[in-house]
Amino acid sequence: MSTQIILLRGVMPSGKNKVPMAPLRAALERAGLRDVRTYIQSGNVIAATGLDQASVQALVHQVIKEQFGGDIKVLARTPSYFRDMMENNPFNGHDPAKLYFTLLGSPPEGALLESFHALDHTPDQVRVVGDMAYVLCATKYSDLKANNNFVERKLKVAATTRNFNTVSKLIALSSAGRARPDAAR
Repeated sequence: MSTQIILLRGVMPSGKNKVPMAPLRAALERAGLRDVRTYIQSGNVIAATGLDQASVQALVHQVIKEQFGGDIKVLARTPSYFRDMMENNPFNGHDPAKLYFTLLGSPPEGALLESFHALDHTPDQVRVVGDMAYVLCATKYSDLKANNNFVERKLKVAATTRNFNTVSKLIALSSAGRARPDAAR
């Protein structure tokens, strides 16, 4: 069994993409994932499984569709993937409050990536490396042109974004063994 950090795209505490975390944990356990934990209400899951990445993503997507009615994009990676991603962040040393990570469903096609990098993202900085878009905001994420929707549209891949603190917490929780789920927030 290995641990997977599973990110759900577009989950909201209410409305169309509402997926309550406590029922999600229970549904994923019933579906065969083990030691399922969630972090905050925005779609961050940590679980142990013998499944590969694609199978985990398909399973979680299907459980959400059947149990909660949402057609939510699901991206899963190992904790070591996220540790490496943080270590290789081209914006290390900058204010963590302005760092965002957009996980891509797959590396973008070369021509799309070239076009994306040729765009003027100033005053922000955006670099795509493999299946990760590293974002350094000049002010705040809500002012960012290269937000999650923009990245998906330009690179033609599924994507989901998390801030530095969330990624750091997910890495810590996935490395610390079973921690108290935090689905209430």
